[in-house]
Amino acid sequence: MIQLQEWIHKFEVGEGTRVVRVALALLGLLALTAVYDSREYRNFSTAEAMDAAQLARNIAEDQGYSTSFIRPLSLRLVEQQQISLNQRTNDFSLLRSGHPDLANPPVYPLVLAGLMKVLPFDWEIAGGIPFYRYQPEVLIAFFNQALFFAAIFLVFLLAARLFDPSVAWVSALLLTGSDLFWRFSVSGLSTMLIVVIFLGLVWCLVSMEQAGETSTRSGGWFVLMALQSGALLGLGALTRYAFGWLIVPVIAFFALHFGRRGFVLGLVALLAFASLLAPWVARNYYWSGTLFGTAGYAIVADLPPFPADKIERSLKPNLSDVELDDYVRKLLVNVGGMFQNELPRLGGSWISAFFLVGLLVPFISKTLGRLRIFLLLSLAVLTVVQALGRTHLSADSPEVNSENLLVLLAPVIFIYGAGMYSLFLDQLKLPFPPLRHVVTGAVVLLTCAPLIFTLLPPREYPLAYPPYFPPWIQQFGRWMGEKELVMSDMPWAMAWYGRRQSIWTTLNVQDPKRGDDFFTVNDSLKPVRGLYLTSLSMDARFY
Repeated sequence: MIQLQEWIHKFEVGEGTRVVRVALALLGLLALTAVYDSREYRNFSTAEAMDAAQLARNIAEDQGYSTSFIRPLSLRLVEQQQISLNQRTNDFSLLRSGHPDLANPPVYPLVLAGLMKVLPFDWEIAGGIPFYRYQPEVLIAFFNQALFFAAIFLVFLLAARLFDPSVAWVSALLLTGSDLFWRFSVSGLSTMLIVVIFLGLVWCLVSMEQAGETSTRSGGWFVLMALQSGALLGLGALTRYAFGWLIVPVIAFFALHFGRRGFVLGLVALLAFASLLAPWVARNYYWSGTLFGTAGYAIVADLPPFPADKIERSLKPNLSDVELDDYVRKLLVNVGGMFQNELPRLGGSWISAFFLVGLLVPFISKTLGRLRIFLLLSLAVLTVVQALGRTHLSADSPEVNSENLLVLLAPVIFIYGAGMYSLFLDQLKLPFPPLRHVVTGAVVLLTCAPLIFTLLPPREYPLAYPPYFPPWIQQFGRWMGEKELVMSDMPWAMAWYGRRQSIWTTLNVQDPKRGDDFFTVNDSLKPVRGLYLTSLSMDARFY
């Protein structure tokens, strides 16, 4: 009886209250996941998600880092490099034996490939029954949602370390209630993985800064943490190339806040970053003569000579048509659009307004002030990188795309927004203390209103149709031989659902200067045995 009373006391006022809170939070998160997936889940709707998934499957099936989604630009790069290395063979551009992927950094496809080795992926779509979900995409969504849960947990720990438990709970709830992050979690993109990596990087920087204030760590520990920070940066860059630009604010953080040893720490982080990135960059250079393959041409995309997806579909691009003014115009136009649309509602939540207001408020804690400077530097760097790297992918899916770099900073901005809200709440003279929880609950509900309205009727149609209807695409793929080449206006979908090597529809037809790209592919590279066109091109005006 005494032992029972001790257990009851423990769960009422002792350590057990924490266990109860965590258990209730987990149950609530799982319930929200079940509701969201049953009502709002959709099949992949972006080319990037299908591209990464088909590449991962090729890796899992021991086909090497080869892609079934063939970009004409990639063919050109491989051809030129083969000629320069005097290695040109009859297997031109390796279309017959397996074309090397030059668009995707390796970490996310490799992670998905490991997942495909472990879990029972079912690639075939059964006929004769209504189709709503593609089983491999559901498993990939579950994996990314697990990463989302990890990000929520890291945000809670980081907020508790920077502020207090109440701010930690509010920050975690804000991230949990973000409609934009839920959409990313089922998109099939690498965003959730890169968010977890970024939060790990921030944790390292916070640990180093706090240890520097208290002088409780040895110099070797700081070097080890700088090494870990550089490794996380390298891992992030190998997940999404643009993430590597954060090496600039990281080195600035060390230089500004660690005195003389800041130079050494920055150098260690840079060496760790470069050591991880160098082998992959060398691999890209071996195959294409460029450091980042076709991904490096994103800066040229959407310029006047190469509107929309023209650069990737060009078998013989003429970069001499690009002028410096084109880059300046792209930067200014895209940055202007980001200031109007994305920055004011960063992360899809108006809690970022508290962060912006908080820029005018000095913090007593040096850690908060210094981390905020790092966050602002990162925001400035990623704004420029996102503006210059914008391609047709952002137009195809305006918010949920891999080019949305600012969303990576949103979880930490949520923490600062929640901290500023807590500071403002402390200034209010509420009639009685419990009213504080009521006000906070109302603010959280208002902030999470986009997700609440998303979950209300009507429910989302689970298929991203038009143009993607997996059974039709897979059926067309079955009509072709396993080694035959298909040309399509959505080759990523044919590669993913149809499991056939597919080249993007070429551009030039009967061009006296540049020839006919279709016959260049068909006659010189590999015969095109099928043509699959969809509403992506058939609804366009004919020229």
